Amino acid sequence: MRADAPLSTGDVARYCGVSPGAVWKWVKKGRLKAYRLPGGAYRIERGAFKAFLRENDLPVDPTFFARPVKRVLIIDDEPTIVEVVVRAVQQVKEGVEVATAADGFEAGLQIATFKPDLLVLDLMMPQIDGFEVCRTVRRNPSTAHIKILIITAYGIHENIERALKLGADDFMHKPLNIPSLVSKVGQLLEAA
Repeated sequence: MRADAPLSTGDVARYCGVSPGAVWKWVKKGRLKAYRLPGGAYRIERGAFKAFLRENDLPVDPTFFARPVKRVLIIDDEPTIVEVVVRAVQQVKEGVEVATAADGFEAGLQIATFKPDLLVLDLMMPQIDGFEVCRTVRRNPSTAHIKILIITAYGIHENIERALKLGADDFMHKPLNIPSLVSKVGQLLEAA
């Protein structure tokens, strides 16, 4: 099994020392976020399972959740900003894999294939903006665990508040303070 592959109810049951039926009940009651495959089986993203364990004060085995690398997707339509953020993210720690997208549509494709742990997301982009990306990521059980750091040149309080309500975990204003960016990315990756 790939280190970042979704878990079956049986995988979760073995980890927790309970029956698959107990896991099924957690899913049905909304306590454990899962999505359903076309055949009817449930799958649980590792991030959602880890969040479930923390919320219920259950032990989190770091080796079970270890991935060889953390993945960061940088989404911004300004190439200069993308370059700056890529360099900053690479300072966080070794083994961070980075991908980029120039707009929300490309971001959707990258999220599905790259499976990032963190999005560094510009709010104001052509076509699909950062607000819609936030909304879409949080609504989908298979991506809801992804951490989101908003970056914006439009530091209007209402925009930031709206992004946070849509599910962003944190925000930064442009021009970016690089040490602060490195710190926030590190904290969000640690929590991912």
